[in-house]
Amino acid sequence: MKFNIAIIGTGNVAWHLSSALENAGHVITEIYGRDLEKAEKIASRLYGTEAQDHLDFTESQANLYVMAVSDQAIGELAEAIILPEESMLLHTSGNMALDILSYSSADYTGILYPLQSFTKGREIGFEEVPFLLETMESKALRILKKLCESLSSPYYVVPSKERRAIHVAAVFASNFTNHLIGISESIIKRQGLEFDMLKPLIIEQVNKTLQLGAKAAQTGPAKREDFDTLENHHDFLHYNAQLAEIYRLISQDIIDSNQL
Repeated sequence: MKFNIAIIGTGNVAWHLSSALENAGHVITEIYGRDLEKAEKIASRLYGTEAQDHLDFTESQANLYVMAVSDQAIGELAEAIILPEESMLLHTSGNMALDILSYSSADYTGILYPLQSFTKGREIGFEEVPFLLETMESKALRILKKLCESLSSPYYVVPSKERRAIHVAAVFASNFTNHLIGISESIIKRQGLEFDMLKPLIIEQVNKTLQLGAKAAQTGPAKREDFDTLENHHDFLHYNAQLAEIYRLISQDIIDSNQL
């Protein structure tokens, strides 16, 4: 089953999802962006897609409207968008509930949340991107499943409360981990050393964690309750009280987890 789809948004998710959907055989009819130039940039990568900076879609041939925008913009755009009859409006947020779309003019609403981190210019195979789905209508759920199947993507039907828990977990697993690696890079470079020497350690730790599970793969001074080393490290970070506190809090949490 192929769909005519309009993409609302010009960010990383819109950039990736529009191309993936077109490659799966769907037609991307329009790309909406408040900044028309950004919409035109994405549309130029697609076949016969129009860019627009207004929310009047009454003349659109699309039957699916996918909102790939920030959480803060979803409610406002859902109320403002003008849709044709028998249209289905989706958002792609991991955090926002389905009812934020309830004031839209769509006949059907749903959530199509890709559980992945996207960056423009970095290719991702959607066959490895799980989607979390939610809708109140059985017809809409069938459409969401067909959409995922066309992308060869795994999918799970997950209500808003559980999806929010997954989103929080994803922030810890992805965003926080990335930030901590960034901190380690700043510590290394502050000493005039090369960050490359840490890369094999990072790769091995991620692989080991995925294979053994996080608890079994945990090592280090906090795991061993080596308080002399912990105090030595904390003293080393005296130049940045915030980093020292982050180190103390995470170390204490690892120690506490040993008792569970």
